[in-house]
Amino acid sequence: MLRAPVEEDFPVYCDFFGDAAASRFYGGPLSPAAAWARLTADVGHWVLRGHGVWAIDLVEERRCVGTCGIVHANGWPRHELTWWIARDARRRGIAAEASRGVITWALGNGWDAVETHMRDENEAAQRLTEKLGGEQVARERFPDGIERSVYRFPRPRA
Repeated sequence: MLRAPVEEDFPVYCDFFGDAAASRFYGGPLSPAAAWARLTADVGHWVLRGHGVWAIDLVEERRCVGTCGIVHANGWPRHELTWWIARDARRRGIAAEASRGVITWALGNGWDAVETHMRDENEAAQRLTEKLGGEQVARERFPDGIERSVYRFPRPRA
């Protein structure tokens, strides 16, 4: 289930962003104070941009396991479909299912396209992008100085 992030998700943010290996492509590792700032930024992104990330709940397990959504960082040239999943919930198709839901939501709410970009060494993100049918549409240098491939997603199949 996708839902708005809430304060009760803070321990999941702390665990994920405090784990250097898990969060290396997401700006981690982060201190608890920086993980809190990330959570509040995720909540605020909805207010400022009208879109953002949802928390991903596993209903049967009654717990949050990560986030998925669309962000557009201030000063960056493009929006981005993004996700992160807690280590103990990976390899279960959660990121793919959540991403399909987000892409469907965006394309059904007036977006012309949904894109993502990632560092070349983020092989897990590349595999998921391929699984979702992402097609490379550009190669750009981003404001952080890193060159990334940009992928556009088709409408998910029903």
